[in-house]
Amino acid sequence: MVSGIIGRKVGMTQVFLPDGTVVPATVIKAGPCVVVQAKDVQTDGYQAVQLGLVDGKPTKENRATTGHYKKAGVPATRIRREVKLAKGAEAPKAGDQVLVDIFKAGEQVDVIGHGRGKGFQGVVKRHGFAGGAATHGSMFHRAPGSIGASSFPSRVVKGMRAAGRMGGGQVTTHNLRVVSVDAGNHLLVLRGAVPGAPNGIVIIRRALKAKPEPQPQAEKKSKSKK
Repeated sequence: MVSGIIGRKVGMTQVFLPDGTVVPATVIKAGPCVVVQAKDVQTDGYQAVQLGLVDGKPTKENRATTGHYKKAGVPATRIRREVKLAKGAEAPKAGDQVLVDIFKAGEQVDVIGHGRGKGFQGVVKRHGFAGGAATHGSMFHRAPGSIGASSFPSRVVKGMRAAGRMGGGQVTTHNLRVVSVDAGNHLLVLRGAVPGAPNGIVIIRRALKAKPEPQPQAEKKSKSKK
């Protein structure tokens, strides 16, 4: 059984739980996906499947990629990703569909996507530096300050936090709870936020380090002294 699926982030909303609590939630259009290639240990050295997201948008492929899809007997897709299989699960065949109903309400998932790029930022925004005084003619407001000693080691040590490009890398959000699954419309509602901007591509997989649901603790009655 495939442990994940490709999706596209729709946006955020609010969901009311059965107890009346309102929580932030993210809507993801997950799938439908088709298995383009099944990889095994004997041929590729590991076990996984290559999925293609069927989004209906036209795509232009080169001869190599066209042959890749022709061998699988599936139409070309613009977006392809690899996902692992569950332990002990039977590998699907090329052409099999993967739908959002592989998930159920209440289970935990990990979401992998690319975060929003912030561009070139200073040390205050990028690393949380406090900065200098804002008044009394300070002239030292958002600068990094000293970056090394003069006599020894007479250089800037590696790893010094400085200004630079911020964001835009791959981000994984762990242990998000599935609120609801709409198999008819291929929609998945998760509790909380996921990486990336609306319309961004994400991978939803079963949580690798799922945490137990917190349970309410009964208050212990204190024994009164006689």
